[in-house]
Amino acid sequence: MTVMRRYYNSKIWFPAFLLLIVATACSDPDKTGTNPGLIPPTVISETPLSDAAGVCPNAVVTATFSVAMNSTTINGTTFTLTGPGTTPVAGAVTYDASSNTATFTPSGPLALSTLYTATITTGATDVYGITLASNFVWTFTTSSEACAPPTVISVTPANGVCPSTAVTATFSEAMLASTINTTTFTLTGPGGAAVAGAVTYAASTATFTPTNPLALSTLYTATITTGAENLNGNALASNFVWTFTTGSTACAPTVISVAPPDGSSGICPNTLIVATFSESMNPSTINTTTFTLTGPGLAPVAGAVTYVVASDVATFTPTNPLALGTTYTATITTGAQDLAGNALASDHVWTFTTSATACQATVPLGTACSFGILAGSTVTNSGPSVVTGDVGVWPGSAITGFGPGGGTITGTFHAGDAVAQTAQGDLTTAYNFAAAAAGGAVLPADIGGETLAPGVYKTTSAQPSLGITGNLTLSGNGVYIFQIVSTLTTAATNSDVILSGGATAQDVFWQVGSSATLGTSTTFAGTIMAQASISLDTGATLNGSALARTGAVTLLSNPVNVPPCP
Repeated sequence: MTVMRRYYNSKIWFPAFLLLIVATACSDPDKTGTNPGLIPPTVISETPLSDAAGVCPNAVVTATFSVAMNSTTINGTTFTLTGPGTTPVAGAVTYDASSNTATFTPSGPLALSTLYTATITTGATDVYGITLASNFVWTFTTSSEACAPPTVISVTPANGVCPSTAVTATFSEAMLASTINTTTFTLTGPGGAAVAGAVTYAASTATFTPTNPLALSTLYTATITTGAENLNGNALASNFVWTFTTGSTACAPTVISVAPPDGSSGICPNTLIVATFSESMNPSTINTTTFTLTGPGLAPVAGAVTYVVASDVATFTPTNPLALGTTYTATITTGAQDLAGNALASDHVWTFTTSATACQATVPLGTACSFGILAGSTVTNSGPSVVTGDVGVWPGSAITGFGPGGGTITGTFHAGDAVAQTAQGDLTTAYNFAAAAAGGAVLPADIGGETLAPGVYKTTSAQPSLGITGNLTLSGNGVYIFQIVSTLTTAATNSDVILSGGATAQDVFWQVGSSATLGTSTTFAGTIMAQASISLDTGATLNGSALARTGAVTLLSNPVNVPPCP
């Protein structure tokens, strides 16, 4: 009996012991809050930035978290704004789960020249119930006057345009998409007759696509009204109006630029295939039937085709990386048509060969790679700037401030000529290639003080602009692509981009949806491809290129050191 009792007891206590261990390990850690393996959520970026001055009085206040949060804990109790002093500011709190961002929208404009304090309390928890380790608190000061309204900084098309074209307007900053529509963006013809069309908005650019081709040799008037507002609710100060005249003859579309370039070799296997058209195309005719890629023996390559109306660019994205050391053929067929139904005169075909070894695809600048400065409207210099490369502009033709007592270049001036036109086409292709690069780690509002490895990085519509306050280090040999929805700005005097660990300026690309500004006496690295304008403040050094698609490039005593072309 004793033996049997001992055997029976062991059968009971041993499983019970195991159950105790399992129960302890699997218990809900949020009930105790003592599990040392848990990492509390943090606030990884905020707007306005901590200690920022000159903040618009109608700004919204945002905080982006490191992880997904429990939306029910993000409210007017856990996210507060006070000022002056501890006086609470009335407002509404919302939470965007797609970007992990909480937004405090004041009920009315903030006071001028006033210090405000924003707080996220430990009452905010993530989706597992884990709280912030401590309150997150930051301050900012409003400006002394009402902030400037948004402006339209560049438009298309130019005179003589094909009648099957889209009309675009690029703003000085990110706009509230819901305010960019057929009421605020209109097109009229003779006698003020309204033109039917659709309006879209992306990357600080609004696009009006007419339902039918425009008439030949006709004057049209485009208008952006004061109903268009920025993200803070600021409207244009007045209606923005411009005109253009269509060409006298209908024109068939052509492919003006491709990437990878025809006949190129050593192309990385994860490349995109991009084609830029001479005019606006019918998106429904740009698909996997009219845009194809084939390998050896005409074997079709699986992939997806997209078309960007605002820039007339089609992109073929292979489903899988291409094979190494292989020649591929890309084709745009005559099934591709413009808005008037005009087809390409013949198939556009080009080939390229992939690299024999694995590599990271770089951005194909084409002929734009030799330009230190390339603008859409004007190039303006003041002081002894030195550009080690070409300087060009198209469709504009004005390049000023170079020559005796002004700036110097080691390359050639291309003022509104065919070389600059081709480079602008290649820039458009490169811009869209960079914008379409897959993946992308979401950046905080300011990346000063960060160290980043090669890869793709991006901002979002919730935080569209990117600032650099303090040094940014890019460390490691490889390609860096930054996709910025709106503006890029580096703070004056203390904000440099430092390359280390094999990083080179020719492998760094900044795709900017609006405009870029380099602060006074700072050093920047990489190729800036801006939808609108680029400004280099006094003494800023650019180890790279400033390439603006539609707007101006402005220099103020700047060294511009152009990297070698691939």
